[in-house]
Amino acid sequence: MVIAYSTFPTIHLGPLTFYTFGLCVAVGVLLGAYVTSKRNARFGISTEATQSMVMWLVVAGLVGARLAWVATNWSQIHSPIDVIAVWKGGMQFSGGFIAALAIAPWATRRLKAGDTPRMALLDSAAVGLAVGQWLGRLGCISVGEHLGGPTTFFLGWKYLGGTTREPGYIVGQTYHNTAVYEFLWLIPVIGLLLWLDRCSNRAHLAHGTLIGAFIVMYTAARFGTDFLRIHDKTLAGLTGAQYMCLALFPVGVWVLIRIRRNRVGKAAVIVPEG
Repeated sequence: MVIAYSTFPTIHLGPLTFYTFGLCVAVGVLLGAYVTSKRNARFGISTEATQSMVMWLVVAGLVGARLAWVATNWSQIHSPIDVIAVWKGGMQFSGGFIAALAIAPWATRRLKAGDTPRMALLDSAAVGLAVGQWLGRLGCISVGEHLGGPTTFFLGWKYLGGTTREPGYIVGQTYHNTAVYEFLWLIPVIGLLLWLDRCSNRAHLAHGTLIGAFIVMYTAARFGTDFLRIHDKTLAGLTGAQYMCLALFPVGVWVLIRIRRNRVGKAAVIVPEG
């Protein structure tokens, strides 16, 4: 069993032409914002306020992701328009995540969430981010991006034709496609986050559980799949995203341990003697 398809960078509907990468990113942003907004509504935060926060995070994320990709793929930039041609593909998640993280404190302060814990807002953002990333990877799949070398792996990608972001791929051969792998493993990640969210009220899960779990699961999987990429720039054998994973994985573990300790501490009851 292999996954076989031709790349489809554009979709034609009558006289209209849509770039599938840009379309998938746009739909991912909208759906991620919707999921985040629905969860924030539990805390009395209006849809408009959430959308404003998401807009700033998305803008920072897109700019950071594109600039990081341009900086590490300068040989593919041939004109000024190539720098901003995100609809053709070319985004680096690590750059986007760092940029969004940098403005997150400011964006959440603008939210005017009252007494809502910051971790509860980050939990909402985690679910939206996972959904948006999942659809964004479908865009990478459409343009043939983040490819690896030949493989006999049963989930390998059999290249049936079409353009790819990186040259040199032979029609009929099977290759690692890390975008496909990430698209697939994000499905159980999203499922687990939604299940934890649904059970949060009944199980009294502490705020921060979702964002901590997402960081741990995503960084662990992403660190492994990046070894299969053969076109990404590396430093000491690791990609920029892998260094991000090394930095963020312990943060996710720390969040989960910290909220568990806080919960245990609050649950402890001192019974006076006599």
